[in-house]
Amino acid sequence: MSRIGKAPITVPANVTFSVDDANIVTVKGPKGELKQQINPDIQFELNDGELTVKRPTDQKRHRAMHGLYRSLVANMIEGVAQGFSKELELEGVGYRVTNTGNLIELLLGYSHPIMFYIPDDLDVETKMDKGQRPYIKISGCDKQLVGQVAAKIRSFRKPEPYKGKGVRFKGEILRRKAGKTAAK
Repeated sequence: MSRIGKAPITVPANVTFSVDDANIVTVKGPKGELKQQINPDIQFELNDGELTVKRPTDQKRHRAMHGLYRSLVANMIEGVAQGFSKELELEGVGYRVTNTGNLIELLLGYSHPIMFYIPDDLDVETKMDKGQRPYIKISGCDKQLVGQVAAKIRSFRKPEPYKGKGVRFKGEILRRKAGKTAAK
C-alpha cells in the first residue's frame, strides 16, 4: 500500500467533510469552504474523527490516486482549519510594495510599476518598515492557490545570483556566484 495513502487524516471537530453523488469532496471549516473533484474508484471512510482513504485494487493507477487524493484532502482539511501562508521579501535598492485591498503595486526596478490583483479568496498583507526589507504575506485556505500566487509574484523579478536582488521567499537560500575578477 501507499505509505502516504494509508495514513489516516484527523478531522478537527469544527470541520465538516462530505462526498456527494457526483464525487465532489466538500470540506467546510472556520477559514472557508473547499471543493475537489475525485475519481469514483477512491472511497473515503470517516470514523470517530479519523478519515481513511481506500482503493479498490493494487493497479498502478489506483496506487497513484490513493496517495494523491489523500494528500489533497488532508491539505483541504488543514486549510479550512488553520489556513496556509507564504511570505515574500523584496531585496534591492528602490524596490517597494503597496497594496490597496487585493491589488498590489510592485516597484521592482523596471521603468513601470507592476500591478497585480490577488484573487478574492486570499488575503494579502504588505509591510514597508524603515531598515527592513519590503515584505508580502499571502494567506488563504487553498494551499495550491496560495503557492501559485506567491510563485507568480516571485516570477516578476527572480533573485539573481550575483547581487541577490529580486523577490524571494522568506528564508530562501540562494547560491551566490563570484563576479568577474579584474585583469592585472
